[in-house]
Amino acid sequence: MKLRVIGWMVAATLVASSALAKDYISGSWVLNVAKSKYGTGTPPKSQVTDLEERDGSLRERVKRVNADGTTTEWELVAKYGGEYYKVTGDPSRDTVAVTKVDDRTLEVTNRKGSMVTTHMRIVVSADGKTRTNTVTGTDANGKAFTSVMLFDRK
Repeated sequence: MKLRVIGWMVAATLVASSALAKDYISGSWVLNVAKSKYGTGTPPKSQVTDLEERDGSLRERVKRVNADGTTTEWELVAKYGGEYYKVTGDPSRDTVAVTKVDDRTLEVTNRKGSMVTTHMRIVVSADGKTRTNTVTGTDANGKAFTSVMLFDRK
C-alpha cells in the first residue's frame, strides 16, 4: 500500500512539474497584418518574431519588412524583473524592460534615450496558437494611441 501511495505521489509531482515548466512564450510568431489594428503609423508588410525564454530572461529576434519595402531587424535579451536592457537595431527604442506576469503574459516598457515611448502587454492565447500585443504610447505629435498586433505561431 505504501509503495502505491509513493508511486502516485511521484506521478503527481511529475505531472505538476511538467505543467509548471510549459513555455507558452517561446516560438516563431508571424504578424497577421490583416487582423492587426494600428493606432498610429503605417503597418509593416510583414514581421516574423522569434521569442525564446531562457534562464529567467527573454530573447527576441525580429525581421520586419516595412511599408516602404525596407527591412528592419532587431534583437534583445532582457532578464525578467523590470530592469532596462539594450535593444540593437530597432530605430524606435534603444532599451527595454520586461516583466513576466504569468506563463502567458509579459509586460514590456520601451524607451528611447531616457523617455518611455510605449508600453506593451503580450498575451498568448489559451491554445498557444496566437499572441496579442497591445501597445499604448504617444505619437510624435503628442497624441495617445493604442495598437493591437495579432501574431500566429509559425
